[in-house]
Amino acid sequence: MIVDSSPSEPSQPSITPQSLATDRIGKEPIGKLLIGFSIPAIIGMLVNALYNIVDRIYLSHGVEPLAIAGVGLVMPVTMIIMAFSMLVGIGANSLFAIRMGERRHDEVEKIMGHAFALLFLLPAVCIVIIFIFMEPILADIMKAQGKVYEYAETYLRITLYGAVFAAMSPGITHFIRSDGHPKTSMMVQIVGAVLNIILDPIFIFVLDMGVAGAAWVTVISQFVSLVFVLGYFNSKWTRLRFRVKYMKLEPRLTGNILAIGFAPFIMQIAMSLVGVLQNAMILKYGGDEALTAMNVFFTIFIMIFMPMMGIGQGAQPIIGYNYGAKQLDRVKKCFKLAMIACTVFLTTGFLIMQLFPDLLFLMFSKDTGSLRELAILTMRICTCMFPIIAIQLMGGQFFQAIGKPVQATIVSLSRQILFLIPALLFLPVLFESIGIRPLYGIYWAFPLADFCATIVSAVFVIRELRTWKI
Repeated sequence: MIVDSSPSEPSQPSITPQSLATDRIGKEPIGKLLIGFSIPAIIGMLVNALYNIVDRIYLSHGVEPLAIAGVGLVMPVTMIIMAFSMLVGIGANSLFAIRMGERRHDEVEKIMGHAFALLFLLPAVCIVIIFIFMEPILADIMKAQGKVYEYAETYLRITLYGAVFAAMSPGITHFIRSDGHPKTSMMVQIVGAVLNIILDPIFIFVLDMGVAGAAWVTVISQFVSLVFVLGYFNSKWTRLRFRVKYMKLEPRLTGNILAIGFAPFIMQIAMSLVGVLQNAMILKYGGDEALTAMNVFFTIFIMIFMPMMGIGQGAQPIIGYNYGAKQLDRVKKCFKLAMIACTVFLTTGFLIMQLFPDLLFLMFSKDTGSLRELAILTMRICTCMFPIIAIQLMGGQFFQAIGKPVQATIVSLSRQILFLIPALLFLPVLFESIGIRPLYGIYWAFPLADFCATIVSAVFVIRELRTWKI
């Protein structure tokens, strides 16, 4: 059994600092720790990103490029489900790491038990609501029509069957990393992604299932990933277990988990809302072709963004543990090194998008007309601020890792709510009024929001660091 409810278990887990791999987080050199924790996370994230790219390449060539638009259109909906995974998984993981640093090991398995229950309940409720209102969501809110609607509805309906697996697997994987086993965390991430890459051509081409085949492969892979994740917590590699007795939700602990995880949760919700608005605006000013071009860009963007997520995931337990242990110099050094690493990845992505956008587009389509031109323009405009936005990406994760949800929420939301939504609404109108195609205003909204949010993030982080007496 993965979940142990045996009455013979002691009331508290028999864990000592010496028995935990996490103890080294407070002692080993920060650079070595960050590399050791981030590289497995980056590899896992890149493999998952590669799956998304390969999946859409298969759909583009096995169905048609418009299938990319249909699948991309439902991403804001699936992002809402994943927001609950982040709410619980990241919130519980941050609290987990802080308690480890404080040597409060008696609370560790209770945090895990609460996380398990919440990771099942919250996404399940969300999935039921989406099933009930699927048609108005796609037709009235997303403005999907024709083939785009057909592809979107098929993909969404099938993937919802496995959405609980999709939410629970990454949420629980955070604990493997914070338990001091980042390589194991990487492997469980890779398993599902590799299975996806293997099964996709079989279901799409051999079985001729098209978009439905890609959706069923996603469900299968998500389930297998969850099995491997839970298998870790029933293995010899850890003494931690998910126990039924700790799944009875206590208001205080539940509130702490949700408060710390609120920043990434609300950021994900904001990104979903932005995605809905963005897609509606693109369909209004550019049609299906422009929507396909934007989704080609976002598919490639995932390859750049995922390493940032990996660095953040690697840095989070290090920052949280050392903050809990009052070793603020180590916290500051970890954040600085993570910032440098993020900047290197972002600058590399910027150069590739600026110099070789035509080669990137050829992976998805051999079109030499307006679709190609729109995709290349999207890549070049939307990435022009990438070299300076590392602090924007890391700032929210920094505050949530040290248990400051208010600052984390403000920093995380600044780009989406304060700047991107107003820019998406205002710039197309402005561009149209001065004789420029309004679609280009949508493209320029992204670098404008990046620049403004970077300034806000820098102000909050610098103010926080200046209060520390190191």
